[in-house]
Amino acid sequence: MSLSVAIQMDPLENIDLEADSTYLIALEAKKRNHKLYHYTPSSLSLRDGKLYAKANFLLINHNEKKNILLGEETHINLEDMDIVLMRQDPPFDMSYITATYLLEKISSKTLIINDPEGVRNSPEKLLVTAFKDYVPPTLISSDLSEINSFKKLYQDVIVKPLYGNGGSGVFHLSPHDENLSSLIELFTSYSREPLIVQKYIPEVRSGDKRIILIDGEPVGAINRVPAKGEARSNMHVGGRAEKTELNEVDRSICHSIGDVLRDRGLFFTGIDVIGNFLTEINVTSPTGIQEINRFDNTQIEKIFWKELEKKI
Repeated sequence: MSLSVAIQMDPLENIDLEADSTYLIALEAKKRNHKLYHYTPSSLSLRDGKLYAKANFLLINHNEKKNILLGEETHINLEDMDIVLMRQDPPFDMSYITATYLLEKISSKTLIINDPEGVRNSPEKLLVTAFKDYVPPTLISSDLSEINSFKKLYQDVIVKPLYGNGGSGVFHLSPHDENLSSLIELFTSYSREPLIVQKYIPEVRSGDKRIILIDGEPVGAINRVPAKGEARSNMHVGGRAEKTELNEVDRSICHSIGDVLRDRGLFFTGIDVIGNFLTEINVTSPTGIQEINRFDNTQIEKIFWKELEKKI
């Protein structure tokens, strides 16, 4: 079947074709003869109860040369699309949340992946707290005394913004670090949002495992190893991708969260596992499928479309 697919994502000049997951998803859609459109969240307009976007036809090569370009501009009624893919990167701010409210207006007529209500109600660092058997000791608070008490109890902790992304603003405070109060002052000077504080997991030095799930089922994983002297394993801050396989704990975590993801319409997700702990569930714009494909000689984008087309 040929489908009309609108991809809500960031400007194309900001993506890395050697690593971007949306590029591979769009490329596979083109191979399946789906008609592709690209628009940014700022192009959305709700007029007289109809949701429109100023979009461009998406031109993409499906040969050895990687290329993705914008074609002719057009206005599309998103109700006329078969599928809308929400693939813009965080921050998960009011702009992001507003986009979910707008897309929810058409969710009874157009298949939206991931479901906008599910995305809005599943902040990535909050969603993991629903699975307490797998989550490290965690505090979410703006209260300095509570944070100090948590730090005193566990001594070695990670402090990060509750709605941050990509490793930005993540700090590792060792037992004798004296910067906690100053750090909290810094965070609260530009944000009213709570912080998330977690017991430091030393196994992160051996890697942070990113597992991709499609419709609640694991389909592949990579291990992201932080650079020397770095506590963050994110690829764009120097993390190194390594081949890995799912172990018994990983599969148990995936089994435990799969039904919840499906029930919330979270079709395409990525979870982060350090040691035996689940630390994050990425529901906004999961990445990692190009790296998994290279190590495992697989094509996750084919699985993505095979399972998604079943829902049409």
